[in-house]
Amino acid sequence: MKTKTRAKNMGDIAVLANVSKPTVSRALRDSPLVTAETKALVLEIARKHGYAVNRNAQKLRDKRTNTIAVVADFKSFPGSRLADPFSFELLADVAQALSLRSQDLLLCAPAEESHETYQTLLASRHADGIIFLGQGQRDPMLRQLAKTDAAFVVWGAVAQDQPYCAVGGANVRGGELVGARFAESKRRRAVFIGGSDEHLEMKQRRLGFEKALLAKQPSASVGHIVVSNFSYESALAAMVAYLDGKNKNEYPDAIFAASDTIAMAVYKALRDRGLSVPKDVSVIGYNDNPHAAWCSPSLTTIRQDTRQAGSLLVEQLMMMLEGRKPQSIMIPAELIVRES
Repeated sequence: MKTKTRAKNMGDIAVLANVSKPTVSRALRDSPLVTAETKALVLEIARKHGYAVNRNAQKLRDKRTNTIAVVADFKSFPGSRLADPFSFELLADVAQALSLRSQDLLLCAPAEESHETYQTLLASRHADGIIFLGQGQRDPMLRQLAKTDAAFVVWGAVAQDQPYCAVGGANVRGGELVGARFAESKRRRAVFIGGSDEHLEMKQRRLGFEKALLAKQPSASVGHIVVSNFSYESALAAMVAYLDGKNKNEYPDAIFAASDTIAMAVYKALRDRGLSVPKDVSVIGYNDNPHAAWCSPSLTTIRQDTRQAGSLLVEQLMMMLEGRKPQSIMIPAELIVRES
């Protein structure tokens, strides 16, 4: 009785799949250089023969650690602590996308943030590349890092003059959707509450908002409340201070919050003054965090798909590590209309 020969290595799988050994290696690493049809064939043969990739041996061959460093924008939150659900959702989706490509995740929070710090991180082979979750006020540092051979991608605003690859939301479009919504509701005293214009994502949202609102309501006014960071506490303090400086007839009738967490602080400040949402003041947030649908009134907001964002961040970085030059990408902004 004949016994089927089992595939013991990538060379055996290559023969059975009628492809080259390098193609098998790329398929097992989920490389974008291999077609989906070929990947499926190689993986099917590998499963049938009980073949498992020796990741340690693969690392030595490829001179890769198969580890990706992820750097969150800790400095945008008080005490360098993440305080916004969107950050956690994006981190989770990046982790999932890395797992699908058999990559390990190294969460980093360097004491000193400079391009030299990140060059050292990669040169010491702690990681193959870096994903920055948030530009914050890092843009000058990121531009310096882009002058090196460091492999990195950034979640944040996409701009034409950027020398690095970014994946980000359509911030201008998101702001425009909010402005148009307030204009339809005949709101005339609007306010944007969020970061300063040094934070490019905030600037893009604010400019899109102002442009769309004033295009349909030329007599409307648009204010800007700058928060010191993106925490609930900071937003509440900024909103209270703004209202304290106004007469009741000067209170805004429309508030665009740069995040859903900030919108929750706006709710609190308005309620403490006996103002009703949306009867007296319309409020729209950003990110569509889980609590946006369950607060009262439920929050109208702009949705950004973190699953798509996480997948694209990893995909663009993997392309870079394969020697290709990925382009920056924007994901769509979608207005989710609820009660506020």
